[in-house]
Amino acid sequence: MRTLISTAFISLDGVVEGPGGEPGYRNSGWTFKDIEFVPDAFEIKGREQKESSAILLGRVSYQAFSPVWPDMEDFADYKTMPKYVVSTTLTENDLVSNWGETTILRSLDQVAALKETEGGPIIVHGSAALNQSLSDAGLIDRYHLLVFPLLLGAGKRLFSTTDKDTQKLKLVESETYSNGLQKNVFDVIH
Repeated sequence: MRTLISTAFISLDGVVEGPGGEPGYRNSGWTFKDIEFVPDAFEIKGREQKESSAILLGRVSYQAFSPVWPDMEDFADYKTMPKYVVSTTLTENDLVSNWGETTILRSLDQVAALKETEGGPIIVHGSAALNQSLSDAGLIDRYHLLVFPLLLGAGKRLFSTTDKDTQKLKLVESETYSNGLQKNVFDVIH
């Protein structure tokens, strides 16, 4: 079974919306506006590219990343990796042609089936709504969280407010950096 890893820049109050300057969110760009850049804090991002074998995205994140990431040197390892987009509305004509193999999945059952295939870890970037659905369905195996020392208030959150049974996590890696960022890697106990 493949490991499904959710990776996120997240505020202390759980917001994941607009970390890189995406338009339409009041606090957009919060990862770099008031936080000193400490390269060591982002080591995990490079490691994720080396260790992952596929990317899983929701429609909104795919439509935000696909026009930009294929030509970015920072994301070069992702270019040739298979990509999976969970969407009920995207069509093959909506997919970009310069970002490698991309498959549209129509349901969480198809994500569960993908996890049963052979291969390495699958990484989920962005995709707040998808992350919530995957978590609620018990499909996420690991979280890579870079926690920023900010309270953003309103905004899309990584975790849903669904009333569900307790989901236990095991901290397997953590570090705190001079700028207040915390790296927390949790395995989900299934």
